Amino acid sequence: MKFSALHLKRYREIAGLLWKYGRSDLAKQMSAEEGFGVEPLPAAEHAKPDAHAALPEQLANDLEAMGPTYVKLGQVLAGRPDLLPESYRKALARLQDRVKPFPFAEVEEIVMAELGVRISKAFSRFDETPLAAASLGQVHVAALRDGRAVVVKVQRPRIRQQIAEDFEVLAQIAAFMDEHTELGRRHRFGRVLDEFKLTIQQELNYEREAHNLITLGKNLADYKLIQIPQPVPDYFTRSVLVMDQIQGRKVTALGPLDLQELKGVPLTEELFRAYLKQVLVDGFFHADPHPGNVFITTDRRIALIDLGMVGHAAPTMQDNLLKILLAISEGNGEAVGEVAIHASEKLTDFDASEFRRKITQLVSLHRDQGLEELNVGRSLLEVSTVAQEDGLIVPSELVLLGKTLMQLDEVGRILDPDFDTNASIRRNVADLMGRRMRKDLTQANVYSSLLEMKEFTTGLPARLNRIMDTVSNSELEVNITSTDAKTVLDGMQKIANRITMGIVLAGLVIGASLLMRVQTHFQLFGFPGLAILCFVAAATGGFWLVISIFVQDYRSRRKFRD
Repeated sequence: MKFSALHLKRYREIAGLLWKYGRSDLAKQMSAEEGFGVEPLPAAEHAKPDAHAALPEQLANDLEAMGPTYVKLGQVLAGRPDLLPESYRKALARLQDRVKPFPFAEVEEIVMAELGVRISKAFSRFDETPLAAASLGQVHVAALRDGRAVVVKVQRPRIRQQIAEDFEVLAQIAAFMDEHTELGRRHRFGRVLDEFKLTIQQELNYEREAHNLITLGKNLADYKLIQIPQPVPDYFTRSVLVMDQIQGRKVTALGPLDLQELKGVPLTEELFRAYLKQVLVDGFFHADPHPGNVFITTDRRIALIDLGMVGHAAPTMQDNLLKILLAISEGNGEAVGEVAIHASEKLTDFDASEFRRKITQLVSLHRDQGLEELNVGRSLLEVSTVAQEDGLIVPSELVLLGKTLMQLDEVGRILDPDFDTNASIRRNVADLMGRRMRKDLTQANVYSSLLEMKEFTTGLPARLNRIMDTVSNSELEVNITSTDAKTVLDGMQKIANRITMGIVLAGLVIGASLLMRVQTHFQLFGFPGLAILCFVAAATGGFWLVISIFVQDYRSRRKFRD
């Protein structure tokens, strides 16, 4: 595994970061690994290998200096409390929309190349200072020729090539981690990196984002308190997206007086209901609702922006997500563990009983603290963390949903500090199930079911004839595979032996009783001798049977405990 000269700088920066933020063991392994073509890092070796030595803000600065790929990585880490402490997540949160912008001259060049027209011809107004700058692009306020207020999202120049080069380096490092470290074998960094790469590729395609806006707008059309900005037809390409301007402010920009005047309870309830519909009914949801992407409009509605990152859930996964959400909201740890095991991939060292015990303990701990304080999203992420530690690879949809709900809970706490997420889930589950059933009863699904029924009914007579012919010709064979069959048979034999001995002893007692009436010359203790011998044999056999039962039960209990 060799690095080119172009990749060497990136590799050294990553190894330096690992050393600087407390993973000097991985940095040393990477430097020493044959084939990397890298000498030990002299600058990093003088750094203090302490995770707390570097301030959280320095991590944000370091990632920003390394480029857009690592800025995006910082944004993802900012929403993962299972991976980073609170201080680091807060520092990384600034990367969500406060990245250094690129010059307006490049904006003009990109817009003209993509839309095929000068800015002055397509827009009556175009602000040179960006409204916000992110890792992959920046947003400018503008107005169309007809006066329609819009925002223009412009992708950073040469961003695709730079990200492709960064991912080549990250792929090599992830492969090394997976092969040489227990941490990599457990977390499968290569697989995580592939999902991260796919996410960024989707975000780099503004045409896809425009269609996401249209789809989500249609799906949430019945939610009058939710607004989705729509793209301007023929004004979006892979690198430029023109869409409606949201007249309002971010939820994080609202002051105490604004929040007091705002009707936060219905807004928060509507927001959670809309997200539950997205996930559990539509199978298509906005996967990045951090506070910077949630606006309160001037007409007191909630607007969701930036649909570059979306999640998808197949019907089977929707069922699993619904079960696990209900189980967490009810504080049922056993059900959470069972659903997680059923939906996940198991490694060879997976211990199901230990995993169930940990999940039950985790959910019980949250339940004891009060269900109204339970953060469902954080609990989902904690479940995925425990699963990875115990050899269970949970679906990426579960992790993405956990991150989404955790961010959503943060927004809900801003709008209504007393909002109970779990109560909202339980209130809306009946309506969601009804929507799911109505969605499944589409014309195509009904026709598909009818075709399957037709195939079953037309083929049933032939199948029954074959079965009956097999039976009549004595050709029917039933193969039964039983685990521990010998143990079962031995147990049944012991039961049969004890029953037989009991019958024999009972016969001896009855026979002795009848012989007591027969007078003979052979007597013992003044009674017929044969009857007395039968009584003695029955008593001896009964005593032996009782002792053997107690001894066998004792050995079985001790073996079970061992």
